[in-house]
Order: sequence, then C-alpha cells, then structure tokens
Amino acid sequence: MKIQFEDIYFRFSHKMEKHSINILRFSLAIIYVWFGVLKIIGMSPAGELVEQTVYWFKPEIFIPILGFCEVLIGVGLLIKQLIPYTIVLLLMHMAATFFPIFILKNICFDAFPYCPTLAGQYIIKNLILISGTLVVAGKYNQKYYAEMN
Repeated sequence: MKIQFEDIYFRFSHKMEKHSINILRFSLAIIYVWFGVLKIIGMSPAGELVEQTVYWFKPEIFIPILGFCEVLIGVGLLIKQLIPYTIVLLLMHMAATFFPIFILKNICFDAFPYCPTLAGQYIIKNLILISGTLVVAGKYNQKYYAEMN
C-alpha cells in the first residue's frame, strides 16, 4: 500500500483539529507568563519602550505592575472558566501595546510606515497574538461556557 502525502497530511490535520486550540492557548499563556515575569524581575527588553510610552508613571512601579497583569493573563488562559474574562483583558492589553507606534514613531520606524525597527517589529508581531486570541475566543464562546457549567 502506497502512502500518499495527502494521507499523512489529513491524518495530521485531523489530530490538529482536535488539539490545536489548546496548543495555541498554552502558547499564548507561556508568552504572557514569561514576558510578565521578565517585567517583574526587571529584565524585560521591552522595559525601556514601556518607560518611554507611559512616561507619566514611575517605571520602577508601573513596569512590575504591568508584568504582574501579564502573568495574570497567562494564568487566566490556563484556567478554562476564566478564559472569557481573560480574553477581554488580553485584547485590551494588546490594544495598548500599539501605542508606541503612534507615540514613538522614531523608535518604531526607520521610515514610517513601511520600515519598522526591531522595536516596531516587536510590536507588529502582536497581530499574531491578537489573531491567536480571537481563535481561542471562538472556541470558548457562550455555548462552550454553558456546557462547562
């Protein structure tokens, strides 16, 4: 019996259909906890960017609080009953992460809007985090939530 590429792909695809949302949810949780802890312990490479964006708060207070909120979002993604609330917080956080693109154009772009710096790329990659969050939100909708209770 000859195994075709399509056979292998469709078996794999079927497995991913069953598990991909949880893999995505765990991946988002890891990113949030990891990046949040870095802010809490003062080792975040984004610390300076946050400091320049939210310049009206003391960074030694604001950045660890932001990190703690990120850790809470990460943990919230791991607890199924908290996912609807966590999704809202995550999307609000993601919206705020785009502020530097408008406030700090010279730090985010070598040539606005088509040549982002590393800081700009760091922010733009959040589009995939937002997309992943929307996929997770689609799974944990009201119908699913009602079935859990």
